[in-house]
Formats: sequence, structure tokens, C-alpha cells
Amino acid sequence: MTVAIVDYGIGNLHSVSKAIERLGHEPLVTGNPGEILAADRVILPGVGAFGDAMDHLRESGLDAVVKEVAATGRQPLLGICLGMQLLFTQSEEYGVHEGLDLLPGTVVRFEAREGFKVPHMGWNKLQYLQPENPLLKGLEEGHVYFVHSYHAHVEQKSDLLAVTDYGHPVTAIVGRGSVFGMQFHPEKSGELGRKLLEQFLKLEI
Repeated sequence: MTVAIVDYGIGNLHSVSKAIERLGHEPLVTGNPGEILAADRVILPGVGAFGDAMDHLRESGLDAVVKEVAATGRQPLLGICLGMQLLFTQSEEYGVHEGLDLLPGTVVRFEAREGFKVPHMGWNKLQYLQPENPLLKGLEEGHVYFVHSYHAHVEQKSDLLAVTDYGHPVTAIVGRGSVFGMQFHPEKSGELGRKLLEQFLKLEI
């Protein structure tokens, strides 16, 4: 199985690539549209600012490629961390920026709350809202590793697969059809992170 990791100049490419290798699959870090569209699975990583990431995607033409992956539905697509946020309609990070609009919703900054620092950084427990979804089925709830200052407001509840608590419910995993996203870093989240990546790679769409 070939797993394309989209290289658009921003992202945690090395750690995700190593995680895929450890699961016994072939990671292909690439910005080549043909290679992405020919892969069995596609991962959209991301770190940094939303607007910068979207600029890089557009300048490389890879925004259209990711949208094509989602539109055909042939290859499961996974956005990780900022990559998950890019799946949404827009973000309010340093101004309003349009996203890929594969999932309806807006990415907003955490409000200041006593006892809850921003960025949200560390291990938090997942709560599954749709435990029968193929991505989650058979997995026990557990802790995963988050690092983020912005979180997604999901417009359609059916897209929300799991949340975590950080003073209020926070979007942790989303999914619609062949498109999935994880706000946390599964590649840095121990055994549960490994199992979630493995489930994603085993998905039959």
C-alpha cells in the first residue's frame, strides 16, 4: 500500500512518514499531483498558520488535487492537526481565510478561560461520539497528544466523530465519507495514535 503524504512546504512530514513505516506501509512524501492521485491513501499534514498553509497549497496547485481526492472518494484522506483544520470552510486565524471547504465549519481561537492555557498542549482523553464509525470501531477511548491554539466549530453534527474536553467540548476527530481529520498528532500519541492510524489505513471506502 502506498500512502501519499502531501508535501506543500508546511507539515510534520518526517514524523508522519516514520509512523507509516512503522505500520509496515510505504510512505511517499510528494507534491506531485499524479503520485498523490495514484496513491492508496492520502495524508494532509500541517503545522503553523492556516493562512500560510492555504497560500502554499494554492501556489502549488495542491489545493485542487486534495479536493479531487475528496471528490472521487476512491482514496481515504486524512488531515492531521492543521491539516484537519484546512478541511473546513474557513479560519479566523490572523484574519479570515478560506479553507478547502470539504467540511462545513469555521476554525476559531480558544477563548481565554481560567485554568486553561492557550495553546492547548498535552495529553487529553478522547470521547467517541460515533464509536461504530469504521475509523473508531473496536478502539477504547484513551489519551492523545494535542498542540493547538485554534479549534474547529463543526456545522453538521454528523461530521463530528470524537471530542475532547478543554473547558468545553473540543473537536478532536471528524469524518464524512472518505474524508477524515484528527486535531491531535496520532504519530505522537502512543498506542492509541498508532491504532487510529492503522484503522485509517485499513478503511474500505
